[in-house]
Amino acid sequence: MAALRARTGGQILVDQLKIHGVDTVFGIPGESYLAVLDALHDANSIRFVICRQEGGAAMMADAYGKLTGRPGICMVTRGPGATNASAGVHVAFQDSTPLILFVGQVAREQSEREAFQEIDYRRMYGQMAKWVAEVEDPARLPEFVSRAFHTATSGRQGPVVLALPEDMLTQLVQTEDAQPYAPRQAAPGTGQMQELAALLDGAQRPLVVVGGSGWTPAAREDLQRFAERSGVPVAASFRTQDIFDNTHASYAGDVGIGINPKLAQRVKDSDLLIVLGARLGEMTTSGYTLIAIPEPQMKLVHVHPGAEELGRVYRPTLGIVSGMAGMAAALADLSAAGDRFKAWREGARADYLDWVRPTRNPGSVQMGAIVDWLVQRLPDDAVICNGAGNYTAWVHRFYRYRGWRTQLAPTSGSMGYGLPAAVAAKIVHPERIVLCFAGDGCLQMTMQEFGTACQAGANIVLVVVNNGMYGTIRMHQEREYPARMVGTELRNPDFVAWAKSYGAAGWLVEQTEDFAPAFEAALQATTPSVIEIRLDPEAINPRTTLSAIRAASQAASKG
Repeated sequence: MAALRARTGGQILVDQLKIHGVDTVFGIPGESYLAVLDALHDANSIRFVICRQEGGAAMMADAYGKLTGRPGICMVTRGPGATNASAGVHVAFQDSTPLILFVGQVAREQSEREAFQEIDYRRMYGQMAKWVAEVEDPARLPEFVSRAFHTATSGRQGPVVLALPEDMLTQLVQTEDAQPYAPRQAAPGTGQMQELAALLDGAQRPLVVVGGSGWTPAAREDLQRFAERSGVPVAASFRTQDIFDNTHASYAGDVGIGINPKLAQRVKDSDLLIVLGARLGEMTTSGYTLIAIPEPQMKLVHVHPGAEELGRVYRPTLGIVSGMAGMAAALADLSAAGDRFKAWREGARADYLDWVRPTRNPGSVQMGAIVDWLVQRLPDDAVICNGAGNYTAWVHRFYRYRGWRTQLAPTSGSMGYGLPAAVAAKIVHPERIVLCFAGDGCLQMTMQEFGTACQAGANIVLVVVNNGMYGTIRMHQEREYPARMVGTELRNPDFVAWAKSYGAAGWLVEQTEDFAPAFEAALQATTPSVIEIRLDPEAINPRTTLSAIRAASQAASKG
């Protein structure tokens, strides 16, 4: 055996990242982990993406994890850096995204003194990460990092946080490296699949709802084969619409915010609900109203990689702990059901096709028409990103996701997610078109990351939907406290001028017909691009207006 050489903790850490196949790190530099940055200087296989704020960096790492299936890596400094990064860690936890956050920490001799920027990250991140630890001994870094990769990718995937004391990173030690990580996922048993097949044989109105993480291109194909052989319609949980081809004859729409009322009724009326990977949280169940608690009104088959999720809210008729790849492969091998569900499936599909016909909204810019035009214009592998806000309703309802991993959107409802996600997507897939939709309020949560896009050469197209307010909250205000607006008005910059100040390209759209030429010009630009859409504030979502909401609320209060 070759003699071990002495290495600093920082060098050992970077060596482990190489072993585990890391090619990109998103982060903000900090004095607490200078030894790691120094080791990265010679790590030619790892790119350090210099971000502008730690929350944006962590969201980029989340997007990387979603796109690749491998843990997104984020590095931040202690104290304010770590608290900023928590926004992205929370996204990764609720979205079940593999992510590893490395946080610089105060020196070991200074701990428990409330030293400069000191925080106990085990307590701080306790409920928003799968595992949080602090590495006291640099010789154990291979062990801790290996565990971090395995924990982030096995079972229900999610974020891991490792705190790195500054002096530990500069200490010289001799230690052996770990071997590359190998994710572990459970698979369904033969008896469970037989029970599922029997439930399917006895059903008249079955419905599949897909969601969660851990899907692969092969699992997607297996799921499609199951849908074709079984004849069961397939719906997607909140913001996971790209798991199943939206143009497929079995696709019935998304079960999320602003659900098609006809699809919501189908969920309630189904006699067998097969949930694959989704957590059945508040957004996917319309505030826990679609399914009875704790005993569902239909037979429920719930398949999830985390055992703790089964029976959390709803008692399943059949609960299966399984990763999505193994489950989808088993489903693809089930016997064909013929045309027994043909009318049920075709009815669900017809409801979906009717639902995605563009609606008209107040003002001179028609958002439904723009999104519908993009469906026709964009290739199947274009990546669509967004954060949170009412503007997303047009995207989720009218865009049809065809290709694998083409939707990046936070199920946690985090504003500001879209722009960082788009930057990461363009870095991972420079050959693809990456389009980010962001409301004026949503964008300004992380708008500094446009500078990251420019510096990194990530030529994204950013569409800013500007209605001069926090639209979602304004909508709720009008519904609950009509005509009593407080705290929702925004005074915004000129977003086109802002883009140009970075040396990027920008266009203003005030008429629907102006969008197509602006978008085509953006695709030809050699820099990131911004298209600002001035949207009438009355156009609050695809189904109604602010005035209509206010009038209905006032009428109800008088009645």
